[in-house]
Amino acid sequence: MRVRVDMTLCQIHAQCVFAAPEVFALNDDDELMYDAAPDDALAPSIEEAARACPVQAIHLDD
Repeated sequence: MRVRVDMTLCQIHAQCVFAAPEVFALNDDDELMYDAAPDDALAPSIEEAARACPVQAIHLDD
C-alpha cells in the first residue's frame, strides 16, 4: 500500500494521527509527516485515517 497526502488540501486537523499514529504524525512545527510506504498490516488503521480526514486529503494506492 502507498499513502499519499495532498498537502494543498490538508488543513492539519490531525484526525489521521489519531486513527493511525504508526503512519501519521505532527512534527514540532505542527506539520504533517507520514510514512508513504507503511507495512500492509497497518491497512485497517490507514483506511480509517483516510475516511476520518475531513478534507479527503489522504489517498491510498495499491
